[in-house]
Formats: sequence, C-alpha cells, structure tokens
Amino acid sequence: MSLDRIPLFPLDMVLFPGQAVPLHIFERRYRLMTRRCIDTQSAFGMILYHEGNLARTGCSAMIVKVLKEYEDGRSDILIAGQRAFHLIRTHDEQPYFEADVEYLDEDFTGVDANVSAELERLFQQCHRILYEKEDAPPFETEGSVSFAYHVASELPVDVALRQEMLESRSEAERQQRLVARLTEWYPQLQVRERVRGKAAGNGHHKL
Repeated sequence: MSLDRIPLFPLDMVLFPGQAVPLHIFERRYRLMTRRCIDTQSAFGMILYHEGNLARTGCSAMIVKVLKEYEDGRSDILIAGQRAFHLIRTHDEQPYFEADVEYLDEDFTGVDANVSAELERLFQQCHRILYEKEDAPPFETEGSVSFAYHVASELPVDVALRQEMLESRSEAERQQRLVARLTEWYPQLQVRERVRGKAAGNGHHKL
C-alpha cells in the first residue's frame, strides 16, 4: 500500500473530485497551511468533521486561485477537488494536522444509461425550482468523470448523503442513491414552490 502524507483541513462540509469551492481562511494555522501549499503547489486534504467526529474518507484539494488577501492575514481562496482518499493515520507535529492517506480509485463499471437519464431529468427539475432557472449548467464528460458528483455539487444535498457518496467507489451506486433521494425530494420542492407562489401573489415575502 502506497501512502502520501498531506496537510489536513477538517471542516463541516464534503468536497467532491472535480468540484470548485471558495473558502475563507482565517485561523492562523490554516493560513500557514494554505501558504505552504501555494508556495509548493501541493495538495491538502479536505475531510468532514461533523458533530465531533472525523470521517475516514476525504478528498484532496488544490488551491487554484487566491481570490483576496486581507491586511490581517486572512484570505479568500478557490480550491478544486482532486481525488478521494482513505485516512490511515494523523500526525500533529505541525500547527495543523497532517495525515497519511491512501488515494482511492473510482469504479465506473455497471452504470445504467436509464438510471443516468432519470438522474438527469430529476436534476433539471429540482434545479429549476431551487434556482428559478430553465436549465442547470451543462455537464461536460471528459474521461472518467462522475455525473453523480456533479449533480450533488449543484444541489443542496445534505452532508450525510454527500459523505456516503464520497465513500462509495461505485458510480452506478452513487447515481442510484441520488435518483432515490431526488425522487423523494422533488414532490416536496413542488409543494414549496406552490406555497411560495401563493405568498407572492398575496403580496407577502417569498419563502
């Protein structure tokens, strides 16, 4: 088993491979960590820390752009998810945690075209209601890219399901889970949309 040692950034969020996320860096230890990653053009590990529990599966990230630097040392950065990893052990020699991690491969076998088509349909329907736009951003497939990760990145999927998806190595399984969740969720969004429409029609604030 080949291990890499990377800085670790525990946070109450789940990052997916291929997902771009802005972060506000304010703690002194993570200012140091991100500066070292920028200077060495190296990755760090985003991993879920939720209700006092540290997950065992995370996603490596690269800093692709510094959006803003503040006089007091804080900064806004843009990161991009790279690869899922399994956490083997942590180290505390630095002000921030580091970890030995094993990178994980994705399994794209067994993906059902009918399931993918249903996921696309549900994705578009939910996206239109949530963001009041006609169509969701197009998904460009280049090589082995997870459509399930893309959908979960664009919709406000709860953190527990996001973590389950990151831990699953099977794209087919991820798509099936999302179809089941969105099938349950879409009727609830429709009800919320009707209530919101009535409130707007009565001169009230939108929900």
